[in-house]
Amino acid sequence: MTAEDRLAALGISLPSPAAPVATNYLPFVVSGSFLAVSGQLPIGPGGKLDPAHIGKLGVEVSSKAGQAAARLCAINILAQAKAAVGDLDRISRCVRLGGFVNAAPGFANLAGVMNGASDFMVEVLDDKGRHARSTVGVAELPLDSAVEIEALFEIGGT
Repeated sequence: MTAEDRLAALGISLPSPAAPVATNYLPFVVSGSFLAVSGQLPIGPGGKLDPAHIGKLGVEVSSKAGQAAARLCAINILAQAKAAVGDLDRISRCVRLGGFVNAAPGFANLAGVMNGASDFMVEVLDDKGRHARSTVGVAELPLDSAVEIEALFEIGGT
């Protein structure tokens, strides 16, 4: 089963990848056999953040909504990856995910929130989706997003 087959089975169509919001960085970079994807926000249909994904975890945003936001970030990461390499099956491994959670002081379920992205990578990429990761609680994120996630993939094929 291909990554595209798994996405279809999940009822997910990848969105158009988001353009960078500044001029001096790229949404992705391919260097040798690696693809780095810049941090992605949980931008949904229509190019907007869902109000449930705005604010701090532990105050305005629940752990469940944070996990859904992380999953949406992962969907946007795969949209960038597809734009970069043309076919998700060129991904030979998700090497690393880095997660940033807009967390209120004392919010400790950072790993649970990040599981939304990690679980999704394995759902779509199967064992190639298992990865190293870091999850960090931060004071603020762009657009007051609840979550931002970046990725590093190993790629192969043509």
